[in-house]
Amino acid sequence: MLIFPAIDLYEKKAVRLFKGDYNQMTVYSENPPEIALDFKKSGATHIHVVDLEGAKSGETPNFDVICAIKNEAKLFTEVGGGIRSLEVIEKYVSAGIDRVILGTAAIRDFEFTKAAVKAYGDKIAVGLDLKDGYAAVSGWTEKSGLTADDVLSKMQDIGVKTVICTDISKDGAMKGTNVSLYEELGAKFDIDFIASGGVSAISDVRALRSLNLYGAIVGKAYYTGAIDIAEAIEVAR
Repeated sequence: MLIFPAIDLYEKKAVRLFKGDYNQMTVYSENPPEIALDFKKSGATHIHVVDLEGAKSGETPNFDVICAIKNEAKLFTEVGGGIRSLEVIEKYVSAGIDRVILGTAAIRDFEFTKAAVKAYGDKIAVGLDLKDGYAAVSGWTEKSGLTADDVLSKMQDIGVKTVICTDISKDGAMKGTNVSLYEELGAKFDIDFIASGGVSAISDVRALRSLNLYGAIVGKAYYTGAIDIAEAIEVAR
């Protein structure tokens, strides 16, 4: 299992939200590329980056910082947050980003997702953010009427290989991850799942590793010192 340490960006700073609430934001660093280099020193090979402003606006306000993270750390970099057009996908891919994550767009515009997968193959991942069992959109501010199974069946049909699945109720809460959710989804679908939300102790990494998941995202737990990235990578192996 791969560990994806996370950097969430807002106004070019590394921040964390509590349960996806923009009003409960903590700034951890004004130099995000420095954090990426720290991940690299700890043995990370992959990194997960989210443009929180982009998630709300559909623009790319943190594009320059994301490019700096990629160019300085030279890690496999996946990026999500507001990617809603083929032009924006091309902008990121041309800049050397390894994988882009479609969130709101994947849920709301199936034809666009299909076109993106056709054009970019496994450079496209889908972010499935679950709130009370339903897919949430627009930076987690709205709930769609689609269940996890609804979304994943469609994604599997068009050849989406990687899905980042977040249980919003667990995100940033430091109360553990939703192991049973990933176990259930992993049994139903032939998709590489990356667990996101609530990975707050090495025991969570161990539990997810036992499911043979493709990856797990470590966010707030790194910033608070609850998880050492080097140890997490070792346990995930």
